[in-house]
Amino acid sequence: MTTPADPSYTWLGADLDLDAYLARIGFIGERTPTLATLRALVRAHTTTIPFENLEIILGRGIPLDLEALQDKLIRQRRGGYCYENVGLFAAALERLGYEFTAMSGRVSQGATNLRPATHALLRVRAADDDRVWLCDVGFGRGPLEPVELAPDRGEFGAGAWRFRLERTYDAVGGELWTLYQFGKDGWVDRHTFTATPQYRIDFAVGNHYVSTSTRSPFATRPFVQRFHAEAHHQLDGTTWTTSYPDGSEDMRELEVAELPKVLAEVFDIELDAADAAQLARALSGPAFGVSPE
Repeated sequence: MTTPADPSYTWLGADLDLDAYLARIGFIGERTPTLATLRALVRAHTTTIPFENLEIILGRGIPLDLEALQDKLIRQRRGGYCYENVGLFAAALERLGYEFTAMSGRVSQGATNLRPATHALLRVRAADDDRVWLCDVGFGRGPLEPVELAPDRGEFGAGAWRFRLERTYDAVGGELWTLYQFGKDGWVDRHTFTATPQYRIDFAVGNHYVSTSTRSPFATRPFVQRFHAEAHHQLDGTTWTTSYPDGSEDMRELEVAELPKVLAEVFDIELDAADAAQLARALSGPAFGVSPE
């Protein structure tokens, strides 16, 4: 693949501390752009780095430059949402020599109203395989392996979790893909996406909307996820839900004072005392009305 002269078209893989990233996700294997390595990278990333929007709730922004992503997701061992996870993962793929294109998706989660294209994904090819793979490392609940972008893909398993991929066409005849996931309500359309190439500057625009707009759910309450091969934990405001591959769920309402402990022990996110206090203040403000006691 020829690298364009304009670095805006790249994902700055040359500047990535690859050793630190691979250590962060616990990857031990061949550093080659093969399908086996891609599968191992996706599984390691999705089951290690949490999904979180806490910086927004704490009153800070979400920078997407590579140094900021490395500092937060690697050195501070924090998590991030789709733009952060995909930006870091893309830098690693570029450094390892994969051919890939970024894409945007519209998160639906069963909704019928049109939503903005604010989800980041990657379309990847491996050096030893002719197929095209969807890598969705930034959604917060898998899939924990690449998904072949094939028109007849239909239902498939990723570990014990069940998914379905369907291809239709958009208003101008382009491919429109829908990824479904099985859960407590049966099959739910998770998001749609097209193969239109996206670049870092496009994600910067979407990131601004998601992190600042009053219409963005991520700007209104904490939303944190921790995905494992056997269970998915989600914190939505102060509601902690654990979902399992068979569709069953456990749900618990937390006190604000419990959040730092649950974030650390369940979601692998450790806040310092100042941030824990700021989170409690944010949740007990007029936008939430939750008592900190």
